[in-house]
Order: sequence, then C-alpha cells, then structure tokens
Amino acid sequence: MDGRDWWQRAIFYQIYPRSFQDSNGDGIGDLDGIRQRLDYLSWLGIDAIWVSPIYPSPMADFGYDISDYCDIHPIFGDLAAFDALLAEAHARGLKLILDYVPNHTSDQHPWFLESRSSRGSAKRDWYIWRDPAPDGGPPNNWVSNFGGSAWTWDEATGQYYYHAFLEQQPDLNWRNPKVRSAMYDVLRFWLERGVDGFRVDVIWHLMKDPDFRDNPPNPGYQPGDPTIRRLLQVHSTDQPDVHDVIAEMRGVVDEYPDRVLIGEIYLPIERLVAYYGTELRGTHLPFNFQLIEATWHARNLARIISEYEGALPRGGWPNWVLSNHDKSRIASRVGQEQARVAAMLLLTLRGTPTMYYGDEIGLEDVPIAPEDAQDPWEKNEPGLGVGRDPQRTPMQWDASPGAGFSTAKPWLPLSPDFGRRNVAVLQDDPRSILTLYRELIALRARPVFQIGDYHPIEAEGDLLIYERRHGEERALVALNLGGAPAEVSLPGRTAGPWRITLSTHLDRLEPVQGALMLRPNEGLVLL
Repeated sequence: MDGRDWWQRAIFYQIYPRSFQDSNGDGIGDLDGIRQRLDYLSWLGIDAIWVSPIYPSPMADFGYDISDYCDIHPIFGDLAAFDALLAEAHARGLKLILDYVPNHTSDQHPWFLESRSSRGSAKRDWYIWRDPAPDGGPPNNWVSNFGGSAWTWDEATGQYYYHAFLEQQPDLNWRNPKVRSAMYDVLRFWLERGVDGFRVDVIWHLMKDPDFRDNPPNPGYQPGDPTIRRLLQVHSTDQPDVHDVIAEMRGVVDEYPDRVLIGEIYLPIERLVAYYGTELRGTHLPFNFQLIEATWHARNLARIISEYEGALPRGGWPNWVLSNHDKSRIASRVGQEQARVAAMLLLTLRGTPTMYYGDEIGLEDVPIAPEDAQDPWEKNEPGLGVGRDPQRTPMQWDASPGAGFSTAKPWLPLSPDFGRRNVAVLQDDPRSILTLYRELIALRARPVFQIGDYHPIEAEGDLLIYERRHGEERALVALNLGGAPAEVSLPGRTAGPWRITLSTHLDRLEPVQGALMLRPNEGLVLL
C-alpha cells in the first residue's frame, strides 16, 4: 500500500477497560471481557485497539496512578489474561496498543516510597523534591491540573514534592538518567510480550523548567474556570528538551519492528507538530485533538483542517480524534444528527482516525448524580463541570438490565436510553449510526481514503466539501453541518458522473451530475 506503515492505514479504537465488558460480575470491565468482545471489533472493521491503563494502582485516578508498571491490576485480570487477550487479538489481525504513563507514578510505587524515606535515599532524585520558598510555602506558584497547588509538603524530610495531577501522583524526574533507563525497560517489558505500541500519557509534561520559575497569569482566566486555567503552563510543560527524551523513547520502540508511538499532547497546532521530532524521530502520531475542541461550523472546520495540513512536517502523517475518556462525547457536543456527519468527517479525512468506544452507537455523556461521582477532579473542584465520569460510562451491548455489560450494578450508571441505544438493537437496524460506522469503515479500506491526498473544495454557510485523490481515483465528501437543505455544485471530472456511494442517512445510492441537494444534517460520499 504505497509503502505506508500499518498504523498509517489503520483505524484505532480506544477502550476504557473499566467500562467495556465485565466478565466476572463485579460491575467493572476487565481483560477477559475485552477478549469476549473481539469478534464485535472484528465485525465492526477496526484495525487496532488502544487500552487505557490496566496496571496495579490504588486507583486514586483510576489507573493513571501506577504502583507497578510491569503487571496487571487484579480488577482487570493478570498477565495470563493479558497474554490471552493479545494472542486472540493478533489471531484476528487486530493490533493492541497500551497506555504508557511516564510522567508520574503512584505515591505507593516502591520507587516513591524509597525516594520519600529520606533525603539521602538512593532514589531521592528519581522524583522532584524542592526546598520551601523563603516564606515556608511551596517552591513556586505551579498548580495541579486537578485543583490546588502542585506541591505537597513532606513533613518527615522537610521538602515539597511536585505533582502535576493528584498529590497521590508524584512526577518522576526525567532529568535523571536512571529514571529514563528504568522507564525504557518498562517499554521493553511490554514490547517483548508482543504489544504493538503505546499511547503516551501527557507526554508534553515530561520535562520541567530546570529553574522552576513561576508560571505567568493567564489573561483569559475567568471566575469559575478550573484552577489549572489560572496560569499559563509556560514553565511546567512543553520544555524544549522534552524532544530529546521523546527521541530516546522512540529509539527504544524502534528496536522492535512495526511498532507505533502515539503522544497525548494538548497544544496548539504550531507546537503540536514539533512532537513529530527532528527528522520525524519523535512520536509517530502526536494526537491531534482539534476536532474535540472545535466549534462545529463549516468554515472553522475547514480552517482547522487546512492549518493542520499546512503545519505538518514533510513526511509527517496526520491523525484525527472526535472523543476520548477526558472530553465530552461527540454526540453530546453536536447532537445525534450531526454525530453521524462527524463520523463521516473522521473516517474520510486524510490520516489515522481514532474512535472512542460507544461513539459508534451514538452514546452520549451520561448525567452523574453527585453521590455517584467517581472522578477525583470532580471531587476536588465540584460544581465546575470538570468531571469526566459522564463520558466513561459502560458500553451498552443489549437491553438486559445491565445492558450486557455486567450482571452486577455497573461502576457508573448506564445511559437512560440503553434499552434502545445498544449494539444488539442497532446491529439489526440498516439505518442506525452503528450501521453507518461499519459502512464508513468498510469504505475507508479504499486507497483513496487510506492514503489519498486532501483537497479542499468549499466551506460556505453550513457546507464543508473536499476531495480525496489517489492516482486516477477521486472521492468527493460533502457535509451539511446545518439543519436546512443545501445545494452543492459538483466539480466536473473525466470519469463520468459522480455516484452517491454513501449517505449518512443510509438511503441514497444514485448517479448525479451538475448539482445535488444535501438534506439537513446529511453527509455524502461520492465516487
């Protein structure tokens, strides 16, 4: 396929393991549950699954506070269950990507317990310890992403330690070569087991300003915003020397053939693309979250796409994401009708798409009562709407009391409409959003969509129109982002009239030429 790597042709599918499938009746998803649903993923047509953290953890941040990088939390199973999942995924032609969380550990990790034991500990410098400011307070003004100061006082040793997130998540000191070596051995442990790559959590956080200067105030901060918006994270994130570390990390991954390194990076496009690295020796795919954060207007989306395409380094491969475990689901952001149009956008743009479990059934954010809240950020800053539980609720498989997810009470509530919004019902509906996703995924197997060029055509009013081109093959994508009909003038071509190959309404297959009418909230693919 034109020399492209598998991850350039693939469709990725993110699984939040607590919420995908419970196999043992405790209300929490697990590895055997994922394994039981591999046939569904094969039926859907995706190529790779990315599994959020499954390591031993006190679960202060639901697995992003890791106490052992080389084992499995008993909630999810054990290493034998992981190996079985990996083997069965590979037997179906599915790749498996793990979450790698290198910025911080749990405060219960043996490394931190030793680091905290005394100032003379051999691992003291594995974490970021600083003396108090002259007034006895924290060393600088840095704040935690989850509210409050990013510094916690340790009475026993008389210093503060830094944590970009919860105080139970102390940051590792990536300026220490021993830390780097130990964390690269973690990569090798899983690569040796056969995993196909990693999504690296908060990769832009790894290096901090060596002088620990104060962060400047954010002029855009508004009362009621989360604490993290109070300051610009100029000195606590995105430091120039982070790219040297990422190049080393990439070198470890490249010791093994056909693996991929994906970086979680919430930065503007012009800074994001630096994470491809010098001579593309950084992450293969710096996650592009522009669609998650975009206002849903045709001209705005066209601008985002063009700016991203224009900013990519030579040879850099694009990627797109609509939803994830940290952000509101696409169906809640744009509504059910436009969620179908968004699916067509995601799966017809140039580059690697990543789906989020449940988006293919139109799952929306589920309201969470205060007493049911699990997310520590929500508990730390209640009332600000920062909770991430609504987009982490269980997958809905059928209309049984536990939605086919569990025979017990699920760890988070199900959507109130699970009786009709579930895989079993939507699989049998030829015009459902699930059917649309499957048709789009099948269509994307064509080279014109996998590796073809992107050519903008129009972005006026509610219309977003572009072409994909590969050799002599051309595909036209016309999206109506509005609630009124819109007429499209079709570009001419020598291959004869265009043919509607797929509508988001799943009810049009016809040749057209000259012009066509898009119905409200309709997207079309023409070949």
